[in-house]
Amino acid sequence: MGFWLASERTGQQTDFIQRFDPRFWTVNFPRPAMASVVTTAADALRVDAVFYNSDDLAGLIWDTKDTLDHPLLAYETCADYARLSLQFRWRSSGIMALDQINGPTLTIEGRDALGNPKNWYVRLWNYASGTPTDAQINLEFSALDGGFMLPGEAERVYPHDIDRLFISIMPPDYDGIGTRLPAPRNGWVEMSGIKADGGGAVLEIGDVMVPENGLSMASGYDDSFNQTPERLLRSIRSLGYRGAINHYVGMSHYFRLETSGAGLYASLSAPQPGEEFAAINQPCTVWHRDLAVRAKAMDFTIIFSLSYELFDAHCWSAWKQRAENGDPALTGWDPPSTLLSPAQPAAMAYLQAVARAFTAIARDAGTAIKFQVGEPWWWTMPDGRICLYDAAAKAEFGAALVSIADIKGPKTAVQNAMLDQAGAMLAQSTADLMAAVKDEALGAPVETLLLAYLPSILDETAPEAKRANLPVGWASPAFDILQLEDYDWVIAGNHAATQRGIDLTTQRLGYPASAQHYFAGFVLTSDTRFIWANMVDAIAAAQRRGTPETFIWALPQVARDGFTFFHEQEDEMDAFDDVQFPISIGRNAMVSPQFSTDIITTLSGHEKRNSDWADARLQFDAGPGVRSEEELRSLIAFFRARRGAAKAFRFTDPYDHSSNDMAENPDAPPTAMDQIIGTGDGEKASFQLVKTYEAGAQTRLITRPVPSSVLVAVNGMLASNWTLGPLGQIIFDLPPAANSQITAGFLFDVPVRFASDRIDMSASTFLAGDIAEVPLIEVRDAP
Repeated sequence: MGFWLASERTGQQTDFIQRFDPRFWTVNFPRPAMASVVTTAADALRVDAVFYNSDDLAGLIWDTKDTLDHPLLAYETCADYARLSLQFRWRSSGIMALDQINGPTLTIEGRDALGNPKNWYVRLWNYASGTPTDAQINLEFSALDGGFMLPGEAERVYPHDIDRLFISIMPPDYDGIGTRLPAPRNGWVEMSGIKADGGGAVLEIGDVMVPENGLSMASGYDDSFNQTPERLLRSIRSLGYRGAINHYVGMSHYFRLETSGAGLYASLSAPQPGEEFAAINQPCTVWHRDLAVRAKAMDFTIIFSLSYELFDAHCWSAWKQRAENGDPALTGWDPPSTLLSPAQPAAMAYLQAVARAFTAIARDAGTAIKFQVGEPWWWTMPDGRICLYDAAAKAEFGAALVSIADIKGPKTAVQNAMLDQAGAMLAQSTADLMAAVKDEALGAPVETLLLAYLPSILDETAPEAKRANLPVGWASPAFDILQLEDYDWVIAGNHAATQRGIDLTTQRLGYPASAQHYFAGFVLTSDTRFIWANMVDAIAAAQRRGTPETFIWALPQVARDGFTFFHEQEDEMDAFDDVQFPISIGRNAMVSPQFSTDIITTLSGHEKRNSDWADARLQFDAGPGVRSEEELRSLIAFFRARRGAAKAFRFTDPYDHSSNDMAENPDAPPTAMDQIIGTGDGEKASFQLVKTYEAGAQTRLITRPVPSSVLVAVNGMLASNWTLGPLGQIIFDLPPAANSQITAGFLFDVPVRFASDRIDMSASTFLAGDIAEVPLIEVRDAP
């Protein structure tokens, strides 16, 4: 397997779209307003919005530069809109009409003729024909004027350098003051017959189709609410992902809100006219119905994922988990989210209502119903305080309530009893949630899933935390699938911690590998792109464990960094047989180290030399080792078993097969101090075996060590807390301390293959003393 972080297209397949293609419009808005956009036809889109204040605003946006799609799929950037026209039919309801003072306005962001940043405000009603709620609009960018009254207030748009178009959408009683509306106002806009004409009306767009890569995609509504579902599904399919899409419904965009005092809070009041559900807002409903229907048509299934996390500003005070001193459980996001208490009946009833809404959406779309409870836990503060002390939880604990000032370290028997009770509360809350989902499914089959974040709930400094956050009440068959996530360990390259965590979880909850899914990593910011390589290693490890489904988390980061995952043409595991070339034959082989150097001779006779390879590639001739007919038959049998050059295998280089300096003492056994393989940093747990030559002038990766020969030392002390991973990886149980020196000693083989699919030899020439040629060539492993 391999990956590529693509920054741009370099000859990949392209196609063309009409500029203003409905799939690529977006929406945005300041809180608390909410809006969504979906495509309704090849030339049409719909925006749904909900407003709570008299100064709420939403915008329908066309960006000149595509910053949301994967670089291989993005449309081209063309900022010149001169000689271009845009026509569409506008229909609206529940928003400010076209003819009003603050009616829909097209804001054009760009630069003037001198290159200075400039915005123009184009009143759409000035270019409309029809009624204020149903009109045909025609915009000629080379003859477009900003200003409210034309021609008196006209300000000509400079069309040659435009960054963005923004069409404002406001409540009908917009006043700019910010007064709370008596009730939430729902409205919609439809643009149909969208057509671009003239110069620049057609844009090139990436049209790649990465082969199916065996992975699934994860995404979330909070990250993708501003895009059309059709655009997202196009990306997922084009990048090679298939099967299920794990879709986190989020914590900050799905909810309906109601007024209480000066605040707005998550609502379960009766739906208003035009709304379908009590717990989720109408823009969210429309968007997810479109997602479910389109996903089914493309043979995707959606796993709807709901967590116990909610945007703090809209969460009722009594619902929040709290630390012992009353501090609410707040995450590190800005602005923060909070965690709902599993012991709080109203909070859990709210989650059940949310789950029912999304289940109904899947049911009505006729798609498979799959529902995940995502990372449910009792929150732990950074200083170790566990949030078990909200009023509802304290009442539930009763006489068992004790102080747990810090979850870290050992606990007393009564503290452990309280943690066990907290775990039982958590398990019961998830069981009730899944019961609501199954009830809403109305008899349709339901697949239930649980996502657990192992680095937090299996923190080695808090060995008893698992009592509360990995409760035995989740043991199989409480859920159909256990999904595991470990990105802190992936970031650190701590594969040993991953394996320990999965082993412990499997032992505790009893889900076999066939009933486990894996979430591979998370690259929060673009300046940590190195994590993608760690993620690919983690994916390979998951596949070796037999994990049936592995998810990439998440689509926005994949698009941002251009992550492109693919299986190389030949599966590395299938292309290598872990067997030894017959030693008796190989002992007398001839060896030829080879480099690749480009040499250019200039007119003056000087040479310019460029070495293409960092390490020598070895070639061997094993023919001199064939000394008898028995060895000849052994060689032919081995050649047939490898299918000629198809399969690589182990070969012991008679002149270089040990970590020690064989030039000085060829028979000296390896020692743990032979080779420096790394320096500890307190986080990294995996180190690659290497052998250096000529005081570090050349470093050779050792990917095929002899397992029984490997010795490892930390700061000169022989170590045993490690395992030998694939391709020469030394994986420590715990990361070595910062600045510690890691050394190793080992015997090793060279991965080679037969140089061709044919060996020429005959019995008569062999018996007459001719030496057969048996060329072998080193192959490169990729650790």
